Amino acid sequence: MLLLGFDLGSSSVKAALVDATSGRTLGLVQYPELEMPIAAPQPEWAEQHPHEWWSAACMAARKLLATTGADPAQVGGIGIGYQMHGLVCLAADGTVLRPSIIWCDSRAVSIGEKAFQSLGVDHCLHHYLNSPGNFTASKLRWVLENEPEVFEKIDKIMLPGDYLAYRLTGEMNTTITGLSEGMLWDFHTHSPSRLLLEYYEIPERMIPPIVPVFGVQGRLHADAARELGLPVGIPVGYRAGDQPNNALSLNVLRPGEIAATGGTSGVVYAVTDQPKFDPEMRVNSFAHVNYTKENPLTGVLLCINGAGSAYRWVRQAFGHESLPYSQLETLAATVPIGSDSLIAMPFGNGAERMLGNRNPGAAFSGVQFNRHEPRHFYRAVLEGIAFSFVYGIEVMREMGIAINMLKVGNDNLFQSNIFAGAVSTLVGAPIEVYATSGAVGAAKAAGVAAGAYPNAEVALQGGDKVTQIEPEKNSEAHLKAFEKWKARI
Repeated sequence: MLLLGFDLGSSSVKAALVDATSGRTLGLVQYPELEMPIAAPQPEWAEQHPHEWWSAACMAARKLLATTGADPAQVGGIGIGYQMHGLVCLAADGTVLRPSIIWCDSRAVSIGEKAFQSLGVDHCLHHYLNSPGNFTASKLRWVLENEPEVFEKIDKIMLPGDYLAYRLTGEMNTTITGLSEGMLWDFHTHSPSRLLLEYYEIPERMIPPIVPVFGVQGRLHADAARELGLPVGIPVGYRAGDQPNNALSLNVLRPGEIAATGGTSGVVYAVTDQPKFDPEMRVNSFAHVNYTKENPLTGVLLCINGAGSAYRWVRQAFGHESLPYSQLETLAATVPIGSDSLIAMPFGNGAERMLGNRNPGAAFSGVQFNRHEPRHFYRAVLEGIAFSFVYGIEVMREMGIAINMLKVGNDNLFQSNIFAGAVSTLVGAPIEVYATSGAVGAAKAAGVAAGAYPNAEVALQGGDKVTQIEPEKNSEAHLKAFEKWKARI
């Protein structure tokens, strides 16, 4: 049996094909090669049309089948990972009523803050684990206030992954983990967030029926099968937002396990055995992929906006776009730990939640014109991003979350020994590096509903471990550099 996984991002759709018996990844592609457009009709807005996601998914699937030469008749299950927090509005006949308001759109910030104060901080944190903030429910309220003619036509709302599943199966449904990422799930009552819905004047009927994260959520219908180049009837058996799905891809499913990513933004995702929230709201909490009422496993998510974007920016600033990051690493490695007292604050990509939603901007300090060269800046940025990760992990430890090991994918910043070594040493925990991706994880997870595996733990076991990074025994230089960096916050 072959398993197909989609990872719907805001830049592209990735698709992976996995052999269920061996667990081997047969192919991984993305479409388009260049980034999908994000429309910004007004400052701080971000929209994409769901039709573009579907078109990209179809092209990715066909490209994957062509490059692997796989027999479409052998595909036995489909899984979906997707960009979190977006809003898709559908009419009763499935018509998309407006472009999706996606995760990085901030138009609803003030709406969420007003709800937070009106409903009460204590209520929101205990029931939703977060402020309503700029999440999906607040975006829907924005539609009600600003586009009432659209709101009146809405039959169902969806997260981006729900929409992709709808196009595959023709069935409108959602999941608990999806609802939780939109502030549409009440962890106290184990039901949709009725008080918030009432406050926002959103009819509960707009929430689709809830299906399990793992299980047959629908089957590929004829029109979709034709567009994808697949047989009719394949079960769609898994769906989760990108960060819970990334954790699943790394087999982070049990309390005490931690996943991390170091892409454009940086993320640390910890699984806890019960709903947890940070009273200072420096992190967010959502239902994990294996959350149930009886076993309420929760993912605590730390997001650092300025991560890989900071490293990309400094490379561009020095006119080194043509140099591969591996060469920048070689240059940075000639500079001692602490970057000869050059300090980089990588906070140039918007307000940072872990800093109390402050937006301090990026900065370099301690610059010495007669000493510091581009190589110093490269090391300083890598260390500054690493220190941001460590600072956020300290927040998690304040919440009582034990961090004894991190699991990461073999891509982006974690390919840097300077970055990964600093994180491992300062956190005091090893980092396991795996060759996997969100699309591969989604494919394997779909194998549970397809009958290839008894559960998700078995589906994801025995991942392709690339290496393990151990904390350095002498951490004095890292600690000294980190304390100097932290004093600048």
